[in-house]
Amino acid sequence: MVFDVSVAMTWLLFLALFPISFYWLRRAWIIGVKRDISEVALKRGVAPPNQARYAPFALLINLVGAGVLIFVIIGVAAGSLAYETWSAIAGSTIWMKIIFDFILSRQAHLKFGRK
Repeated sequence: MVFDVSVAMTWLLFLALFPISFYWLRRAWIIGVKRDISEVALKRGVAPPNQARYAPFALLINLVGAGVLIFVIIGVAAGSLAYETWSAIAGSTIWMKIIFDFILSRQAHLKFGRK
């Protein structure tokens, strides 16, 4: 195996899965166990008026995302996931987590019928 840019990017993606999954699990812990919803559904740093309503959704998004990344980490460490499989799962999970957090924050700040 020759060390080139693709090998470096592969290792960078794999090593980045550890802090990303830790951060998402930590956010789920803060929302679910500590009941701190101060960072749920922020839009430009401003909290929505009914932040507690969206806390279960943020908890679910963080738990599912971290769970999938932990599954990928274990699968790569055990050698049961091929490169194409685990990189596709990890990349899709990261992007979907970002997209779902964006959707949740925009949904929480809708102002239909509110003054």
